[in-house]
Amino acid sequence: MEKNAIEVWENCLKIIKDNIHYQSFKTWFVPIQALKLENSVLTIQVPSQFFYEWLEEHYINLLKKTIRKELGQDGRLEYSIIMDSSFQSNDPYSIKVPTSNKRATKNPAVPMPIDINKNGAKEIPNPFIIPGLKKIKVNSQLVDSYSFDNFVEGDCNRLARSAGFAVSENPGKTSFNPLLIYSDVGLGKTHLAHAIGIQVKTNFPEKTVLYVSTEQFIGQYIDSVRNNNQNDFVHFYQMIDVLIIDDIQFLAGKEKTQDVFFHIFNHLHQNSHQIVITSDKPPIELKGMEPRLLSRFKWGLAADLQAPDFETRIAILQKRLYNDGIEMPQEVLEYLAYSINTNIRELEGALISILAQSSLNKKAITLELAKQMIDKFVKSTSREISIDYIQKVVCDYFNISLDIINSKTRKREIVQARQLAMFFAKKHTKASLATIGLHCGNKDHATVLHACRTVNNLIDTDKQFRIYVEDLDKKIKM
Repeated sequence: MEKNAIEVWENCLKIIKDNIHYQSFKTWFVPIQALKLENSVLTIQVPSQFFYEWLEEHYINLLKKTIRKELGQDGRLEYSIIMDSSFQSNDPYSIKVPTSNKRATKNPAVPMPIDINKNGAKEIPNPFIIPGLKKIKVNSQLVDSYSFDNFVEGDCNRLARSAGFAVSENPGKTSFNPLLIYSDVGLGKTHLAHAIGIQVKTNFPEKTVLYVSTEQFIGQYIDSVRNNNQNDFVHFYQMIDVLIIDDIQFLAGKEKTQDVFFHIFNHLHQNSHQIVITSDKPPIELKGMEPRLLSRFKWGLAADLQAPDFETRIAILQKRLYNDGIEMPQEVLEYLAYSINTNIRELEGALISILAQSSLNKKAITLELAKQMIDKFVKSTSREISIDYIQKVVCDYFNISLDIINSKTRKREIVQARQLAMFFAKKHTKASLATIGLHCGNKDHATVLHACRTVNNLIDTDKQFRIYVEDLDKKIKM
């Protein structure tokens, strides 16, 4: 009996899981999917170029052994890498097994690490403690609740989360230093930044970790100028092992502060100290920044956080309720997740509002209560119709489950419902055909185009089908 790709990869995962830390297994191997097996060549899909490089650099021996065990001495492994923007795979990278243990090439623009001695550092004034104390004891300013355990992982944040965890396991020694995390407001970049710091403190208690907002950094620098102790200010920051600076975009236009941060950045980087930066934009879009500083932001990895999909929004709400020891009807959670789909902060705020309304007025948490609270908010902000919401409406209309509509079944009624979901997603969202296909059963863009043509033809030729389309259109726009 011939083995298939999924069987082979599952057998490999059993071996891998027994040989590495569980968190590393979850971070680096759970997101991988087996695609095909042909002529002793197993093709696996990884989320990014970064994943491929990390696996090759850190787990190639383990992969080599497991592939050889499953497929024999002629076994080979190929990677299919998802492109960040279009979700389409490029040509796979191949690693022949057995292979050399050649390390990944470092970026030639990045200075090589230099070991230094910190003798005498304890005499430097610390802007985070009472003046006059000579011993360095930095308050990391980390929020304990912003941990990796409370950070819900999904497709929207997997790369950034994986990179952050890798940094926390080996700060300053990975190829992504600095790590720049960027996103729109309310999508979790501050949470992830704190989680990295907390994990570093757990793994390396001796390391000095500091989280600081850019506005706080600017204020401290202004104070140092006023007090004529800029050198002490710079020396203090040069002592930090892991510096986490939030909202770097606020440095825009502040030339002198940028200059001092430039020198701090260089010192930390050259001495293999980790730098984590958050921003509301990728480096290329940051305005008012010195080119030399922007170029350094590009030395490591820039990873974005995107708006969470429906399943991730549900998981975020469930995690929050679990931590607070509160229960809530599933239909209320689903309504919340469908109604607020672009901002985690607003999603959690809506949840708190419902809990407060229920507690203060001694009302049971029901779908009606949720609608009263949320509809006011949603109507005051033009609600964006999402692919998830469209799928939910179509599934409810035809009384089928989301799993079935996205399955590989060829039953006519299921295929028709899937085509309707694609049709309305193209009509009501700005998503690309590739993105729509990815959400609707992992189909390609050609399948989406075919679905839209089929629906348009049926509207013209089938009266009952036209009624379905009109009813669904009204429900989606409600």
